[in-house]
Amino acid sequence: MKASIAVLALVAMASPALADHHETPADHADHAAGFTLDTPIEVIMASEAGKAVLEKDVPGLATHQSYNYFKQMSLKEVAGFAPDRLTDEVLAKTAADLAAIK
Repeated sequence: MKASIAVLALVAMASPALADHHETPADHADHAAGFTLDTPIEVIMASEAGKAVLEKDVPGLATHQSYNYFKQMSLKEVAGFAPDRLTDEVLAKTAADLAAIK
């Protein structure tokens, strides 16, 4: 996992298109629509309930050494760089858990 996330970090640093995608937690202050796999990771982590889901379903994500480089990306985007870690099963479980947040 560390190698795949490290590659992700390098891509994120080198890609201006990814930088343009940046949304902040303040952009999502009203979570009426809820979180999805397309929500930026840092936005999910800004919510206590969202953070609990990610810590349960994707342990070590927030403490990964490259977190600051990929936190602006969504789980779907990160999955492309870490398919061994963010499998279809993990993503489906995480999506369901995020959708259950009220």
